[in-house]
Amino acid sequence: MIELKEVSLSYGQPVLRRISLEIGEGERIAILGPNGSGKTTLALCIVGLLRPSEGRVLVDGLSPLRDPYEVRRRVGLAFQNPDSQIVSAVVEREVAFGLENLGLPPSEMKVRVSEALERFGLSGYRLHPPHKLSGGEKARLVLASLWAMRPRYLILDEPTSFLDPEGRKEVERAADELSEEGISVIWITQRPEEALKAERVVVLFRGELVADGPPSEVLDDPERLTRWGLRAPFPVFLNH
Repeated sequence: MIELKEVSLSYGQPVLRRISLEIGEGERIAILGPNGSGKTTLALCIVGLLRPSEGRVLVDGLSPLRDPYEVRRRVGLAFQNPDSQIVSAVVEREVAFGLENLGLPPSEMKVRVSEALERFGLSGYRLHPPHKLSGGEKARLVLASLWAMRPRYLILDEPTSFLDPEGRKEVERAADELSEEGISVIWITQRPEEALKAERVVVLFRGELVADGPPSEVLDDPERLTRWGLRAPFPVFLNH
């Protein structure tokens, strides 16, 4: 379980304000909010890349600040722009990079790399340079690299922002399949329509947690969504 207890963080001005939240294993959750609401900051606190000013974060009882290595084995984070996360010149080396940091034996690394490339439909690109992949393929490469590390939780930070419609569909399908495998998928977005598939929607607005519940309850009021700087998804408009 990921636990945030009264987490606050400021950069001169408050970015997160006393956030308390629990995310269970296998849960599919959307963290929704407009730009500047604190969504990415929250994700960075979970993986220990930012230190809260107040409160604490625990991942399966471990502190990301005291046990960063173990926490990052359990929690994978895909950034908004795949190009900012890809570091290798060859697709298969990109998948192997994180496994090397885990200290796995070469034989196991080879198996995991092959499984991950097959799992995300990238086997035919094994020796390709990542910069020649499409946007959707790059996003799947990032997911393959994280999946190969066997995480319990995957945080996808606005994963469709840089993608065309086909690339968005590719990533959404991959997220569906990861969720079916029992991995917790934490989908960060400012698009309410992307939150409809989640079991649970958490809304951040100006650094505060203002809603937490099933999509049918959180996304059912267009006027309230507008106050939070969001546009209601099309199915909600049809019902009003």
